Amino acid sequence: MLGAGRRPLDLMAARFHAHRYAPHAHEEFAVGVTLGGLEVIDYRGGRLYSGPGSIVVLEPGEVHTGGPAGEEGFAYRVAYPPAALLREGVAAAGPPHFRQPVIEDGPLAVALHRAYRAAGGGAGAGDALEHESRLLWLFATLARRHAVPGTARPPRELSDPAGRLLRHVRDRLAADLLAPPTLAELAAELGVSRYQLLRAFRRGSGMPPYAWLAQYRVGRARALLAAGHRPAEAAALAGFADQAHLTRWFRRVMGVTPAAYRNSVQDPARARPAS
Repeated sequence: MLGAGRRPLDLMAARFHAHRYAPHAHEEFAVGVTLGGLEVIDYRGGRLYSGPGSIVVLEPGEVHTGGPAGEEGFAYRVAYPPAALLREGVAAAGPPHFRQPVIEDGPLAVALHRAYRAAGGGAGAGDALEHESRLLWLFATLARRHAVPGTARPPRELSDPAGRLLRHVRDRLAADLLAPPTLAELAAELGVSRYQLLRAFRRGSGMPPYAWLAQYRVGRARALLAAGHRPAEAAALAGFADQAHLTRWFRRVMGVTPAAYRNSVQDPARARPAS
């Protein structure tokens, strides 16, 4: 429903009291609604706070982290729509850019929360066409009211030749999830030292290559879990050493265990028991 091609739109609900996300980025937009408590988010070199009724929009490729701002923790619901979906809503050539990641729009926040809850199988659940129509309309409303169409800020990149180094390393790691190249091999391919590679990659992506690879694997595992794979299966297919390795990184990036995420995004009628 409403995803890229036939892939369904990811929806998740969670509550945190102490967890803080590891620095990571998403391939899609993240559009969340804070339901309770106060969340602090480190994003684009600044610190943001989101309270009950706030909408949080994080753009693809933007490294961020966050966690509860107080002892009471925070709760939220979030969807991960692809950039093409928000672009469709404003009929723009490029994805919209949200200058203000935390948006105060009470009626829209309520409508998004209700739509997320219904699409996720909560109160008021209806048919797929209804959910698709409602979410598409709400994402279009979000983009029209609060974004600058077609001016999405590109993820932090380095200018060439450092940009070519960054892209080469990411492409190589993504292509070999099960047996990734070593740092020495990557450096030799690019004709630089291992230290030069590390420094350039960290400057361009905001994290070292091993962390980028782990969060990329988490993204692959997300899709596998949403498609019905058990956590152990997703771990093997995404290149993690075992299910425990997947669980450690999944919690750091997503804030929940793979099994909890799978239960959150799966249609209960289709989901298999978590292993």
